[in-house]
Amino acid sequence: MSLMNCKSRVSPVWNEVVAMERTKNNCDGMDAKLENLLLDPAAASAKDQAHVEGCERCSRELDELRTTMALMDSWDAPEPSPYFLTRLEARQREEREAEPAGWLAKLRAAFVYGSRAHVRPLAAMAMTVLLLVGGGTYLGVTNWEQPAAAPEQAAVVHDLQTMDSNAQLLDQLEALSSNDNNDNGDNGN
Repeated sequence: MSLMNCKSRVSPVWNEVVAMERTKNNCDGMDAKLENLLLDPAAASAKDQAHVEGCERCSRELDELRTTMALMDSWDAPEPSPYFLTRLEARQREEREAEPAGWLAKLRAAFVYGSRAHVRPLAAMAMTVLLLVGGGTYLGVTNWEQPAAAPEQAAVVHDLQTMDSNAQLLDQLEALSSNDNNDNGDNGN
């Protein structure tokens, strides 16, 4: 069976799938546009309005949004109790005056309920320490003061300086030299 024969047999289903896929691709980004159509239909573009009229999914979504907005408009918020604010202020006062359980709770209470006047000097001191430590670390890592490169020395000069600084080596070479001179003096007689 060829692919064309299969396609022709499932043609109605195939057409629906293709139509749904096209609609899905056309509906991308319509959520924000539906909100604009709901709140200010006059400002919406004609293309968006035409899409909503032709697309069942977007039309249904817009109708659901309109229904939700109508319910929200008809809803009345309950009035708070006349003593609500009085009780809230009393509860806050009790919390402020209550003894915190531990040192961490005391510290938290001092920052949450206490005066903020003492925080500024502490914050300035913490920032100064942070800048000093951070700047010192940066300078230590970057190593601004690079040591001057030593001039290159010839190998012979380096060897002579090494031998000059090593007294034991000089004593051994002198002993060898004196032994050679003694051996040459004995052979020459």
